[in-house]
Amino acid sequence: MSAPTPIRQQGTQGTHLTADLAGCKPTHPWMTQTEALRQACIQAVADAGLQAVGERFHGFEPAQGHQVAGVTGVVLLAESHLAVHTWPELGVVTLDVFVCNLLSDNAERAQGLLDTLVAGFEPTRQSRHTLLRALPEARNT
Repeated sequence: MSAPTPIRQQGTQGTHLTADLAGCKPTHPWMTQTEALRQACIQAVADAGLQAVGERFHGFEPAQGHQVAGVTGVVLLAESHLAVHTWPELGVVTLDVFVCNLLSDNAERAQGLLDTLVAGFEPTRQSRHTLLRALPEARNT
């Protein structure tokens, strides 16, 4: 049995998804509680069928004149990464999911991960973008 042809040779190296969320409730635990956001992200990664290989989350101190502060977190994936940044004082969240597609197409898993997190933050408005990443020599055009 021969090894599968890397997806990269077919033109797409990875899928990069972003979501900018607004209208998120500042009191939502994921907005301000580092451990709550960390647990939610690790669970969402596992539920999406992706493999976490490391993580780092940091809760900030409230800025002058504010009662709450956000959290920044990154989950390193065997397939690439998830990054989350919250601004509870603005009700805003940014999400960034990148997955490599070297030996298999992980785009559906990435979409599932993003969908889970977006739904969990319960935004009233959102903007999403998808970028298909490729090495210049791998592009078919």
